[in-house]
This record gives sequence, C-alpha cells and structure tokens, in this order.
Amino acid sequence: MESLRYNPSRDVRWLLLRPWIGIPRLIQIFWALLGLMLSLLLRGGSSDPRVQRNLARTLLRTLTNLGPCFIKVGQALSTRPDLIRRDWLDELTRLQDDLPSFDHAIALKTIEADLGSPVDDLFEEFPETPVAAASLGQVYKARVGSQRWVAVKVQRPNLTFILRRDMVLIRSLGILAAPFLPLNLGFGLGEIIDEFGRSLFEEIDYCCEADNARHFSSLFADNPAVTIPDVDERLSSRRVLTTSWIQGTKLRDPQELKSQRLDPAALIRTGVISGLQQLLEFGYFHADPHPGNLFALPGRSGDLGHVAYVDFGMMDSISDQDRLTLTGAVVHLINRDFEAVAHDFQELGFLSPDADLTPIIPALEDALGGSLGDSVGSFNFKAITDRFSELMYDYPFRVPARFALIIRAVVSQEGLALRLDPDFRIIAVAYPYVAKRLLAGDTREMREKLMDVIFDEQGSLRVERLESLLDVVGNYSSRQSSGELLPVAGAGLRLLLSREGEDLRQRLLLTLIKDDRLNITDLKDLTALMRKTFGPRQIAEGVMQRLNPLAA
Repeated sequence: MESLRYNPSRDVRWLLLRPWIGIPRLIQIFWALLGLMLSLLLRGGSSDPRVQRNLARTLLRTLTNLGPCFIKVGQALSTRPDLIRRDWLDELTRLQDDLPSFDHAIALKTIEADLGSPVDDLFEEFPETPVAAASLGQVYKARVGSQRWVAVKVQRPNLTFILRRDMVLIRSLGILAAPFLPLNLGFGLGEIIDEFGRSLFEEIDYCCEADNARHFSSLFADNPAVTIPDVDERLSSRRVLTTSWIQGTKLRDPQELKSQRLDPAALIRTGVISGLQQLLEFGYFHADPHPGNLFALPGRSGDLGHVAYVDFGMMDSISDQDRLTLTGAVVHLINRDFEAVAHDFQELGFLSPDADLTPIIPALEDALGGSLGDSVGSFNFKAITDRFSELMYDYPFRVPARFALIIRAVVSQEGLALRLDPDFRIIAVAYPYVAKRLLAGDTREMREKLMDVIFDEQGSLRVERLESLLDVVGNYSSRQSSGELLPVAGAGLRLLLSREGEDLRQRLLLTLIKDDRLNITDLKDLTALMRKTFGPRQIAEGVMQRLNPLAA
C-alpha cells in the first residue's frame, strides 16, 4: 500500500536503480515534445482550417501517447477556450472521456481479482464495450437487479508503475528548469509538481475516491440543484468503483443543451455557485471540474439549473483561514481597496510577509483595476492571470503549492462556463454570493469579516461599502428575478437583533454616537440607504417574487 502513495524521494531512488526504465522513457518524452514544438512553430500560424485541425490531432496524439500525466495537462487545456484555439478544443475535449480503451479481458480480470467473483455473478448485465475511457480508467454501464443501472469504473493496468516513473522524470525536469525560469515562475515549482503528483496517486485509489464521493454528497445533501451519485460499496474496491448511473447531458455544447430544453445560463450559475460553496463555505472542493465530470440534468431550482458531479478522485481541502481571506479579497477587489488586496496576497502566501508593498499596491491597482473595468460584470479570472503573468516578472509574487489545485479548479470552472457562454464573467456571480453571505452573517467568521468590510480602522461606518453590498445583491436579484434581497435583509435584521449580533450592534452605536453626540451625517446616510434599498416598492416586489417566483 505504501507504493500507492506519492513519495518523490523514494521514487527517485527507485528509478535511479533502474536506468533501463528511466532513460528510454526520458528520450521518448523529449522526442515527442520536440516533434510537437517543431510542428507548432512551423505550421501554427497557418490560416488553413485543415492545417489547424491536423495540428490539434497531433497535439491530442502526442499527449495521449505520453500517458496519464500528460493527458491530465491536456484535460486542463481543454477547458480553456480563451487559451486554446477554438478549432482545437473539439479534439482536446476527447481527452476527458474519449480516449482509447484498454483490453476488455483485462478489465474483467481486474473486477474478478478485486471483487472476488466473476462479472456474470456480480451483474445481471455487463457490456463488452465501455461507454467512456479516460486517462486513469474506463467506465461501463451495467445492470444490477432488474432495473438498477450502475456506472462501473475499472482502473487501467500498471498505473502505479507508470505514475511513479513519469512523476520522477517530470519533477526532475521541473527542478532542473526552475533556475532558468523567471524568479517567480521557478519558485516552488517542485512543490507544485509534488501537489500534482500527490493528487494523481490519490486518484488511483478508488477506496479513497468512494470516501470522497460520500463526503461530497453529504455537503450537498440539502441542495436540490446538485446531484452526487451513490457509491455501491459491495461492488467497489481499490481498482473498481461502482456508483449509481447518472443519465444526463455533458456540459460541452450550448446548442446541444438548448436542444434538450436545458438553459446554459442556469447551469453555469449552479456550477459557479456550487464551486464557490466548495471553496469559501465547505473548504472541500472538486479539483477537476472539466466537462467530462459534469452533467446537466432536467429541471430547475429557482434560477439554478440541475447539475451532477462525477469522478471524485481529485479532491482537495482549503484551510479556514484561507477561506476567510479569499472571501475578503473578493470584497476588497470589488471595492478597489488595493492596499487590502495586497495584504490579502501576503496572508495567502502569494507575497512574502516582509515584502515591501509600497510599489506593489499601485501595480495591483493598475493591473486589477484595469481588468475590473467600470463594473463587476467586466471582470474575469483570465484577465487576472494574464496581468499577473506580467507582474510576476517585476514583483516578488509566487504561487504557493497549496493553491495549485485551487487555481486549477477555478480556471477549469471558468473555462467550462466560457465554453457555454463566451460573455460569462465569474466575478459577476461570485460577488453576489459573497455579498449575501456577508450580509446574512450566518457564521462567526462571516460576522467578523462583515465588520472588517463595513467599518474602517477608526471604527467609523463605511456607508458606501454597505451600499455596494446591498446594491450588488439587489441588482443580481433583479436580473435573476429571484427576490434575494428581502430574505438577505431579513437574515441581516435577525442577526442585528440576536445575541450573535452584539458586537455589530456595539460597533453601530459607537459609530453613530461620538463624543456623546449623535453623528448626524452617518445617521442621515444610513437612513437614506435603508429608505432607498427597502422602500415600499422594493418590499412589495420582493414579497411578490417570494410568493410567486413566476410573477417577475
């Protein structure tokens, strides 16, 4: 079992003692990548669609032939229509679940060896052909009993050996290349590769994946918009995983979704909000949300479409402190408080604690302020990454290893959304979600973060910040016709009057009464804001939407 865990120092020693394994593989990788680079350099600029189609197939073939580690890189690229030519995407998408399958006889032997019985004794019906083949396994649609259909995932042969070998070579090449890369690109590259390797080794232990699926399901147990397949423990093992069958449509082509009367925009909202819940609320997230792992299901829950997650091999956690810092960073970014954003980057580890922020703050304002534009809706994550790739050459930014999978998850999520809607902006959905959580103050941490946002260091109320939070929730509610502002306001009022809201009440009283005198200006501003936000018309509309969501 120890060999199933990622251990770079052990695996380096293992491969050094077997040069007949490592050297031929290194030559193979080098030769394949060299050929690919030459093809891209010579023909990449062509405007001929046939040439580009052939290049896409060359890229697909190269990654497929190089094996699971390289296929995973291609899967990440396949979710980024803003990074990869659109005429390449259809080919790269095949890396998600349309790879060559392995021998059916091997799959049957694996099932029998792991489950202790022949396939015919375990299943009422088991096909000879898989419905999908991915980088680490292939999936069959089988029948248990008279009517119950299940998905049976069987692992590819020799995966432990392949991953040990290739991760040693990839890690060694990365460490050797790091000193020749720009400082911040090379910083921590070994740790980032280690994070990738660790997740891959966890992914080939289907017992771990089954546990992940059960935990993930418990987090979304009360969310009707998100479906998680049930694990059949009797028919699962380390190399075989059996779950309930999900009958849905892959989140790939918006036209295909529309043809089945599914709303891409509603599905995007569900995917993004559920992703935010994982990162900012649960602290446990699906790190590989590519279109092959997400299905659209019929039905809606308000303005949310129904989405099913599958494949829980690549999961990760985020600390409570990082969750809170990220939540605050979203608010600071929208409020253009770039000094606070710089401190957030320090706290998250993207800047060292002793870094001089004086030149960095205006650089952040220039980079992120330009990306943000005039409104929340003009911002996207790709704009950030583009500008940061420039900033990293001039300022001491670095990517902490613990954020490697988080960035992958966010980038994949946004890439999927952009594939369905080229005009999608992730922050336009993220900020209303964060604003609602802050205003509701549903946890002690959120209450503390709310006070940090709406009160300055001197304890004075920043009415403009409160107005920004209320406006974004109100505007989002208006666009989605979901009547979110009124329940959020109700939750905020209950918080203010509750025992948990004692600190908030005290802070409000202190800011409204200074030097034993009533602060007329702040009181007027606050009263005007409440009158503007919760006037008779707004309350009536909110009540009608709550009573009859179709009335909007």
